[in-house]
Formats: sequence, C-alpha cells, structure tokens
Amino acid sequence: MRCAVILAGGLSRRMEGPNKSLVDLKGRPMIRHVIARIAPQVDRLAINANGAVAHLATLGHEIIADDIPDHPGPLAGVLAAIGWASGQGADRVLTIPTDCPFLPTDLFDRLDAGAGLTVARSASGTHPVCAIWPVRHEAAIRAAILGGTRRMRDVTAALGAREIAFDDIPDPFFNVNTPADLAAAAERL
Repeated sequence: MRCAVILAGGLSRRMEGPNKSLVDLKGRPMIRHVIARIAPQVDRLAINANGAVAHLATLGHEIIADDIPDHPGPLAGVLAAIGWASGQGADRVLTIPTDCPFLPTDLFDRLDAGAGLTVARSASGTHPVCAIWPVRHEAAIRAAILGGTRRMRDVTAALGAREIAFDDIPDPFFNVNTPADLAAAAERL
C-alpha cells in the first residue's frame, strides 16, 4: 500500500504570520497544490498538523497530530506519519512538506527504491522532508527526538539514507518559506 503524509505542522514563522499551508497561491491554498501533485501517486494520504486544524478538515484527508509535545520539528511529523502508515498496513510512507507546490508527479515511484530510507536531492540540495521512510525506523526516530536531535539530516545520515537525484528543471523542490518565495511561486505557476 502506498501511503503519504503532508507535513503541515510547522509554525510558519518565516511567512510572517499566515499558516503556509493556507496561503493563497494562484487562487487556492498552497496545500491544495501539494495534494493535487501527491494524491494520484498514493492509495492513502493524510496531513500532519497540530493545534487548531479545522481549516484543514475540509480538505478530505485524515489529520494526524504529533505525539511528541512542544513542536520538536519535522521529525515529529515524520514519526506521526510512520505511526499512521503502520496502522494502515504499510511498510513505508512518503513524507512531503506543505510548502513545495511543484513536487514531481512521479515522486513516489522515483523515491521507491526498495527496502531502505530514500531522500530526494536536486540542484538546490538534499530535501530530507521529501523521503520514503520505512516504518521499521520508528523506534530509532523516536529515540533520536527524545535524545534531543532536531535536524532531519542527522537522522537520515544515521539511518543510512540513499539520496535519489532529481535533475528536473526548474527545481521541483522549490520551497515557499517567505512572502518573496510565494511571489516567485505564483510567477512560476
């Protein structure tokens, strides 16, 4: 079973106020662009979000929260995604951020390289949120978070992640973090 989780649990600090998943990008919330790219690639899709999530409930996908308090970062979202996927009967889960509206429409297939952890890499660098995580790594990720690790790259390196190259032009992993990025994404659309 192909499962994916959109990580939308961040605090959106660099966006200067609005929740990134809901900012308007060419007439619809950015998360809808991500859903349109990912939903056709998987059998089940959920959204990882914390706090007030009523705004996401209308999207038609299950909402799952971090089970580790105090917003420890995207690793907590990955952990929630793994737990959810395991409950769906899946042995792996694709995670993607809510702020990458140009993800490849074949991302799952290209990252699904077998038994291990795979992470996307493009000209702009490595993108550890865009990864397929085997559910067997749940205990190791939980231990890393509880031990104080917050950097995804530290965990992916410790778990022996393979990087999968995406040479697509323009970069499909363009990340919308600021109002200037949002303007650039709107122009690209």
